[in-house]
Amino acid sequence: MNRLARASSPYLQQHAENPVDWYPWGEEALQRAKAENRPILLSIGYSACHWCHVMAHESFEDPEIAREMNARYVNVKVDREERPDLDRIYQNAHMLLARRPGGWPLTVILTPDQVPFFAGTYFPREPRHGLPAFMDVLTRVADFLAEHPDEIAAQNASLQEALSRIYAPVGGAIPGPEAIDRAAAEVAGTFDDKHAGFGHAPKFPHPATLEWLAWQSARHDDTRAAEMLGRTLAAMAAGGIFDQVGGGFCRYSVDDFWMIPHFEKMLYDNGPLLGLYARHAGRGDARSRQVVEQTVGWLAREMAHPGGAFYSSLDADSEGEEGRFYVWTPEEVQALLAPEEWEFASRVWGLDGPPNFEGRWHLYERLSPESVAGALGLAPDSGEVLLQSAREKLLRARARRVAPHRDEKILTSWNALMISGLIQAGESLDQPEWVDRAEAAMRAVRDLLWHDGRLHASFRTGADTPMPRAYLDDHALLLAASLDLLRARWSLEWLEWARTLAGILLSDFLDAGEGGFFFTAADHEDLIQRPKVHADDAMASGNGVAAQALLQLGYLLVEPRFIDAAEGALANGGALASEAPLAHMSLLQAADMHRDPPPLVILRGPEAVARNWQKAVRERNGLAWVYRLPAEAKGLPQALAGKCGHPTASDRVVAYLCRGTSCAPPEYSLEQLLEAV
Repeated sequence: MNRLARASSPYLQQHAENPVDWYPWGEEALQRAKAENRPILLSIGYSACHWCHVMAHESFEDPEIAREMNARYVNVKVDREERPDLDRIYQNAHMLLARRPGGWPLTVILTPDQVPFFAGTYFPREPRHGLPAFMDVLTRVADFLAEHPDEIAAQNASLQEALSRIYAPVGGAIPGPEAIDRAAAEVAGTFDDKHAGFGHAPKFPHPATLEWLAWQSARHDDTRAAEMLGRTLAAMAAGGIFDQVGGGFCRYSVDDFWMIPHFEKMLYDNGPLLGLYARHAGRGDARSRQVVEQTVGWLAREMAHPGGAFYSSLDADSEGEEGRFYVWTPEEVQALLAPEEWEFASRVWGLDGPPNFEGRWHLYERLSPESVAGALGLAPDSGEVLLQSAREKLLRARARRVAPHRDEKILTSWNALMISGLIQAGESLDQPEWVDRAEAAMRAVRDLLWHDGRLHASFRTGADTPMPRAYLDDHALLLAASLDLLRARWSLEWLEWARTLAGILLSDFLDAGEGGFFFTAADHEDLIQRPKVHADDAMASGNGVAAQALLQLGYLLVEPRFIDAAEGALANGGALASEAPLAHMSLLQAADMHRDPPPLVILRGPEAVARNWQKAVRERNGLAWVYRLPAEAKGLPQALAGKCGHPTASDRVVAYLCRGTSCAPPEYSLEQLLEAV
């Protein structure tokens, strides 16, 4: 067992028995590289990564390759989910060095002072697919470094300058309406009008883009945005990217049709998608409701930590094969179902057609349940009963299979996304127990990952290595989730938690000179760059989320410093968002929010009546920030108490309506309030 045996990361532990002399990232490895003037071989991946497993089996378990790695390099293994700071820096370095996007596994060779001079992703054991053999890469790169130190030094200087330009945007003006219009046009230009979604295979959900479409539709009555959102949600729900049996979404589709996924399931996708589908279901879409219910079932069944938080991911592979856990044969399914269930389900899920995944069948809606019900002379409700019964039988049978590996890290940012999704689901579909689960998860995250006034990024039961310090995304997403929870269930406990998180954003991450938020805290370890990231990737950017959350909290608490910090982030990323709107959807949404803030409504009065008012306001304007405070709420911050502290009779509701920094007189009529919002 090497040094990774007691790591906090399951991904690192997967490499604990490699013959490679692995180090985790840290002072011991970095000091050895400097002392021995050795290059660092940095390998970044994550536990659910299929090609990471392939490279491990082909190369890192090979004694001959391990001998070469050990003789010529200091070998460092990093879990990108625990150290997104390192992953961001070296993914961008790969893009600059290789002139193409990176991915995982990421293979980067660094000088002893951590500057990358060679980068790639997966390398095979033997040359294939146009890729050199990993052994050849190891020998040639080490030889080149030894023979051409001056060329490497010059390249490193150029690379550092290029990275500095990426991570230190000059800034400019806050994006205006013209940037929103350009974003709308560019999104429409990338829409797949045949199969829905954006671009071509591999096709990702891109929750930040979908969230922007939902905002754009509601804020600007943009029917094209509503159409693209609705069609994409429907296509993904019917596709194999959604687990038709057990619920939850896989990471992406390998085809244009959403049929065959890359089978890993990540918490960070499922949280935002849960919220989007829930809001769609709240407007009466039955298929979206089914998606929400199945996904919540998957979350409770397969992803719940005993303390209330959620695990991070499920592997794509089981028993050494990608997708093995999820695929079927028609004979297997038919043996499990009653004849009438088989007749219906086989047509819906394509089991009466040819195989679609390596000689087997991965389920997707080849035909809609409604059309199959019509063809069989059944009422739609009867068809859905048959399909639900079939799901339950297949789910029980699948539970007897060897399950994919589960990464049991508790990641702060990913839990925050799921907490928000669960709250939106519970509120949209009137399921208070889902809000209970979200609140329990928030409390678990705070109990497990908040210590001595510091938030941490990752926790795993039984690990004995230090928890990594939390990043911008952890604080911003957890702040946004806290505000979601406050709107669902007012509590001074969660208000104080939100204020604490916002305060840390300003004290530890804010660039007071140029505006915007750094990805790492002020006291984070020194790296070759201190990233400042405005662009969305698989998750909305920390700067975009922070700007949205700080605007809302600033208007709620009458805190100009929160609003000023949000404006600084918008201005600092403004030029980038205007030049490349598709990459900056969360920042553009914040800019639109800043230009014309949504109505902020504070309700006080009897619980049952106030809840009805809150529901009515949300139905009238789904973008409104609606907080429901007890009539006798005590301990409110002074400015908030001044805003909504007017006396009211104990048997009626009073509403306080504000837009930005402007507030209307108290309102006692629900009809008048609805007209105003």
